[in-house]
Parts: sequence; C-alpha cells; structure tokens
Amino acid sequence: MATKLSPKHFPYLLTSLLLILLSESVNGFSIKEATIYDIQQAFKHNNLSSRQLVEFYLEEIYRLNPVLNAVIEINPDALYQADKADYERKNHAYGSFSGIHGIPVLLKDNIGTKDYLNTTAGSFALLGSVVPRDAGVVTKLRKAGAIILGKASLSEWAGFRSTIAPNGWSARGGQGKNPYVLSADPCGSSSGSAISVAANLVAVSLGTETDGSILCPASFNSVVGIKPTPALTSRAGIIPVTPRQDTVGVLGRSVADAVYVLDTIAGFDRHDTSTKKALKFLPHGGYKQFLNSYGLKGMRLGIVRNPFFTSGIGYRQLQAFEYHFQTLRERGAILIDDLEIANIDVILNFTLSGEAVATLAEFKLSINYYLSSLVVSPVRTLADIIAFNLKYSDLEMTQEFEQDIFLAAQATNGLGKAELAAELNLKKLSREGLAKLMWEKKLDALVSPGGVDINRVLAIGGFPGISVPAGYDNEGVPFGIVFGGLKGSEPKLIEIAYDFEQATNIRKPPTFRP
Repeated sequence: MATKLSPKHFPYLLTSLLLILLSESVNGFSIKEATIYDIQQAFKHNNLSSRQLVEFYLEEIYRLNPVLNAVIEINPDALYQADKADYERKNHAYGSFSGIHGIPVLLKDNIGTKDYLNTTAGSFALLGSVVPRDAGVVTKLRKAGAIILGKASLSEWAGFRSTIAPNGWSARGGQGKNPYVLSADPCGSSSGSAISVAANLVAVSLGTETDGSILCPASFNSVVGIKPTPALTSRAGIIPVTPRQDTVGVLGRSVADAVYVLDTIAGFDRHDTSTKKALKFLPHGGYKQFLNSYGLKGMRLGIVRNPFFTSGIGYRQLQAFEYHFQTLRERGAILIDDLEIANIDVILNFTLSGEAVATLAEFKLSINYYLSSLVVSPVRTLADIIAFNLKYSDLEMTQEFEQDIFLAAQATNGLGKAELAAELNLKKLSREGLAKLMWEKKLDALVSPGGVDINRVLAIGGFPGISVPAGYDNEGVPFGIVFGGLKGSEPKLIEIAYDFEQATNIRKPPTFRP
C-alpha cells in the first residue's frame, strides 16, 4: 500500500543526504555499505572502533529516522557495549576479532530484551512491560559480543492486529517508509528491520516471520533475508503469532552478513524445547562453510510459472528473471521449468487452506501465555489488548485502524476439532504440494519472485527460504528472488543464494525518491 510523504520532509531529507555523503567514513574507512568482514578487518587494523561504528549509526538514525520510521527505540547502553567490545579487542579476548563481535544489531520490536529497551510489538498496550529474560536469540547475540543497538519498527503485532492497517505501520513507530521510493510499500511485518539495513542505519538486524514477514520486506527493500526452518532459532522471548510457523531470522546487505548472524543465533535453547528437535538440521561447523562461489554447480532448481510468474509481477521483473535464469544455468544449475504445485490455489487462500482457522486459535493461546509470563505488564490477555485499543482509539497515538484479527482470535475457544483438522490439512497440503514436487523432481530448491505467493507455500510447511536482491522496477522499487527448500535445507539454499549474489551483484544503496 502506497504511503504519502509530506512536502515538509523534502528539505530535511535533502540536507540529511548531503550530511551523510560528508560523514560516511572514519579514518578513511567507508562505513556505508560495509560488510561484517570489512568492519572486522577495519577493527583489526585499528581503522575503526565499535564506538565509532555505533556513533555513525546513531547519527544516521538521528538524520533519517524522522523520514523512514525504521527504528522505534535506541538502546541507552549501546555506547557502553561498544566500549566493552573495544576493550575486549584491545586485550585480545577470545573471539573478539571474529564473527559479529562488536557489530551493532537492531532487533524487531517483538524480540524481548531484559534491559532498558521496551518490547511492545509496536503497541502502546505493552509499553512499560518487563520481560522475564532476554529472548533466546538475544542471549546468543550478547554471548557473541554483538551490540544491541535498539528496536526496529514493524507492522503492529507482527501484522496480526488488522487486515486494513498498512504494511509497516504501528502505533509506536508510525508508518515505515521504503528507502528506495518513499511512497512504495515497505512490506511487513519486519519492515523496520529491512529498512534499517537497506538505509545503512545498522549492519544487520533480526526479524521474525510467520507468513512472509522476513522474505517480503527483504525483497521490497533490496536486502538479503534468511527465513530459517522454525525452531532452528529459538522463539523463546518472542511475542508470538503461532509456534507452528513462527521463526526468527536475519536481514543483511549480503548473504555472508546474514549467514554470520544465523550462525550465531541458531541452535538449542532450553526455553524453547522445539530447538532440541531442530538440532538434527544444524551442520557441523556452522553455515559459513556454505558461502561457496561455485554453489550453483549441479543444483536442481524448480520453476513454478503459475501463479508465481503470472500474477503481481511486471514486465520488467519478468525480463529480469529470464536473464537470471540464464545466469543460473551459466553457473551450472539445472533448471526444471513449468512445474506445478498440487492444490496451489487452496494453499494460497488463507481461509480455504485452514491457515486462518488454525492461526487465530493458536494466536490467542500463545499471546495469552506470553502476556501471563511477563514480570510486569499493563495487559495480561488478548481481551485486555482489545479493551486497551478501544479505550484509546480516539487518541492520535493509536490511530483509527481496526482490530478485526484480534476480535476473530478472541472469539476462538482453544484447539477444537475444526482447528486440529485445519492443522492436519495444512500438513497435507505441504506434504502433497511442495514436498512431493521436490521429492519427485529431485529438486534442491524452488526459485521464485519475492512476494506473497511463495512466502505462503513456505510458511504453512515450515520450510526455509532466502531472498536476494534481483532488480528494480521502472519506478526504482526493488524486487527480490527467493530460493526455498524443504526443512533443514539451509546449507543448499545458502550455497545457491551466495553464488547467485556473487554472480549478479545487483544490490545498490537506496535513492530515497519521494
């Protein structure tokens, strides 16, 4: 959905862009568009400190966030954490010159932190709430020496409040803007996480996905998004939608950057018992080993034309994808074209598939449990949230968007016959749909335009996907290419995505066009 940019923003934006051009380097090292590897090398050669890096990002946020609305809150401890990282490197602490040590990370505002930051899913209803502990993925980030820079904006309640609220809107964060074309859709719900990385407000960010919430913003904001197999990364401490589909993933400006973070956050967490079952998917030695420049060689990639290439895609995108298919072939991939996914029309229908029935009931159970576990909270149940929104609906801070999804979820009464039947149907659709196609055709991955269709196929099956920048339309709005596979296929997807990225090198910095 397009959003309007007020003319009053134009002089501010132009001034901000000029200042950025004058201040994007430190000691000759250009921070803008720098990769994690670049930053670590700058650390090693004393050309950059974590404090300088954090100060740069804070300045960028100060300049651009009034226009982009990508960041909800800054961590008051960010500079302290940066100084700590610098001290550890100075004293050659173990691991202080590798991975994401000393690297700032933004967290989607549904990822809990036990610090001065709020965790609100963009809603004033949870402002002032206190979580019992850091989310599992945050614990892993801190252990690795990452700097928690703050919280990124999102579609309020991860897009599960209203069917009419625009993508990227929340009461606390306002309307997130696409940094390439400010009036364009930033997509959701991890919009702020994608916008921040695209606009160089941070190196990398964490997002969450239930149904397209990482892959779609990555595509629309020209960044890389990795949506892992659910439970490969812990969901403990995440404001939930449904544990059946929820997953925590990464957004970065390159496949390598996203993989570095995935390596950090993947693995067992005793507060999310499902992560124990997912340990079988973790490769020995981590995911960095699959950053292979020849990763496409011999890979069998499936192309489903209908409906992925027949609806919601423009002529320029179609041309770009035909060119990309040729690139994939030249890199050694085997493309199997004109495939069909059984019952695809049912799969893509939120109601007919059973996803709506199952998810509404699962959400009510999950959110009530989450709220009851908080140390302090103004609301303790979904009913309390609904009442809060009604009470303050006339105030500017909550705006006038409906809460029809909340009301539908509140009307459910646990997991009865209808809900359990819906869950079974979703498994059947996935088993007889994408899974069967991939087994029969011996596919390593499915390749598709970034958007909503492929996202839903991956979502209901609990399948992983990676979105990589694939081009820009006639208006300059980005679009991505998605590689999706079966559960635990992240190693193959990383090889494919990395090789494609290295062969095409499509991403470019945002233009901030009105």
